[in-house]
Amino acid sequence: MPPASASVAIDDYLKTIYHHTEWQDDPMTPSQLAAELGLAPSTVTEMVQKLAAQAFVSHRPYGPVSLTDAGRSRAAAIIRRHRLIETWLVREFGYAWDEVHDEAEVLEHAISDRLLEGVSARLGHPTRDPHGDAIPDASGRVDREPFVLLAEARLGHTGSVLRVSDRDPELLRALETAGIDVGHTVTVTGRGAVRVDDGPTIELPDAAAAAVWLTA
Repeated sequence: MPPASASVAIDDYLKTIYHHTEWQDDPMTPSQLAAELGLAPSTVTEMVQKLAAQAFVSHRPYGPVSLTDAGRSRAAAIIRRHRLIETWLVREFGYAWDEVHDEAEVLEHAISDRLLEGVSARLGHPTRDPHGDAIPDASGRVDREPFVLLAEARLGHTGSVLRVSDRDPELLRALETAGIDVGHTVTVTGRGAVRVDDGPTIELPDAAAAAVWLTA
């Protein structure tokens, strides 16, 4: 069994690759992986070679990095942990949706499988976390509705908020203040402008267009 630190590093790589293609179809390049992880390209290249040797990823020199079935299964398992913990913290402990990511990063490696499944049962086996990301089931399967990124939605498009990126806590707080939350109805009225739940038109922060997904 690999050391705990090595296991966490493997999980971080696999999660990052999984996230990259979760809401769009372009495969991840090693340079994108390095940028996302904040690591030197040489470090990432070495790790990708190790992951390929363990059959977690497929990769050719200068080509994209893709998860194998084994890699996707492992990534889905750790993502299930992370998103269930985020949901647990929000529902049971009163955390705000912009506060849970870092806590879940720590706890996802600490709790047992038994406790995790107990958490899932207590929460009613949720399928979405507080940000709208799909929670894989115990077999790694996820269900997704057709979606469109706010930046790519046509003028007049109306859809429910499916997902809000959790990358920027400050943006999350701004969107919450504007009423942009999972499940609310949004109508695109202009570039960077929307109506929420048939309310007045509001201007959103510039970063919102690339951080909000609507039903297609």
